[in-house]
Amino acid sequence: MIDKQLVQKRFSERASTYDRFASVQKTMADELMRRIAVSPKTILEIGCGTGHLTEKLRRTFPNAHITAVDIAEGMIAVAKARLGDGIVWQCADMETMELTERYDLIISNATFQWFNEAERTMARLFSSLNAGGQLLFSTFGARTFYELHASFQAALNEHHITDAVRIGPSFPTLVEWLACCERATNALVFGSETFIVERFPSVRDFFLSLRHIGATNSTTGRYCQRPSVFKTLVREYEQRFSEDGAICATYHCLFFDITR
Repeated sequence: MIDKQLVQKRFSERASTYDRFASVQKTMADELMRRIAVSPKTILEIGCGTGHLTEKLRRTFPNAHITAVDIAEGMIAVAKARLGDGIVWQCADMETMELTERYDLIISNATFQWFNEAERTMARLFSSLNAGGQLLFSTFGARTFYELHASFQAALNEHHITDAVRIGPSFPTLVEWLACCERATNALVFGSETFIVERFPSVRDFFLSLRHIGATNSTTGRYCQRPSVFKTLVREYEQRFSEDGAICATYHCLFFDITR
């Protein structure tokens, strides 16, 4: 279960550093832009963050009416300072926000993984599309940070710990997301996946990069934080997942395209 208040707090706190460290998210935004197949007059962006994708949307569709939503006030503040008042900014949780309008394009980059009820939310979004409208989103898949999770599990095993949960949320696979989309929309769903590997000088640098984008653990479950376990995790990570003096961190990026 995702703790929404924690998500809101952490992303607001890291809004000023987000763009410097969110290179994968920017790459995913570029891919979403390439997949837009409509000429929208009305756009709803979910999880606008600092406005990186919002800016691309405005530049590509200058006459479109854009509503940009994010759960974190800090992110909205940075995006608004960046792009001004020509966009309707809303600070809200998309899972509880009332949808009163219809859109030609609903788009979301790297946000659906923060939903607790993705299927229900997706059904609401799909029903808010105009006929011929497009729902386009990216998220992260089950193999995201598999190096971290394998190293953490190895550390737990070495310390004979059996009651700790994994670090961070567990993401669905591409197949699971496709099934979720189909149940929610009863429409033809196009899904694809790609893997992006980032490299860091150390495990500590990897963790710091996550902290700078607010993407640290925001689940309600508990996980082991013993210093001895963390030390073992770092050792396992560096031994098993290093290349040319750098540790590897894999992002499993998923993309979905649904037309009403």
